[in-house]
Amino acid sequence: MTSTAIIFGGARREGNTRKVIDAAAHLLSADVFDVSDYHISFYDYEHKNRDDDFLPLVKKLLEYDCWIFASPVYWYTMSAQLKVFFDRMTDVIDLEPELAKRLAGHKAALIASGAEESCPLCYEDVFIHTFNYLEMSYQGCFYLDSSKGVDVASLADKLGPFVQTLLI
Repeated sequence: MTSTAIIFGGARREGNTRKVIDAAAHLLSADVFDVSDYHISFYDYEHKNRDDDFLPLVKKLLEYDCWIFASPVYWYTMSAQLKVFFDRMTDVIDLEPELAKRLAGHKAALIASGAEESCPLCYEDVFIHTFNYLEMSYQGCFYLDSSKGVDVASLADKLGPFVQTLLI
């Protein structure tokens, strides 16, 4: 069975995206990592922040076969919290190239929620290009239109096809 880490970044710890994450984590027996629980500084070209929580978190995440990134859609992109995490992937490449090589072949997927009927293509594109660059295998996106609220009871059924693609 694939071990799965869900990497969450969002402004509301108990918001709509978190409801989806909790349902997915239950179905996948996944561990959830909220980037807000870690001290992760903004990227800087001089790597002055190399002693924060980012690199230890990446080392922990490398124990998992599949990484699911989860964020609400904010202005057609990921949350600021998750963007900081993504920007810091440059540190993995620059400071820990052996770790960067270990990303190759890992499965990667998305969970997102927002106020549109479907996930904006520009949202997904940022992730797809990053995964391609890191040689991670993109497995797709589960998107929930949460404009009218979230029916928690139906999430497991809605997540079913997405979860099945990750278990293969």
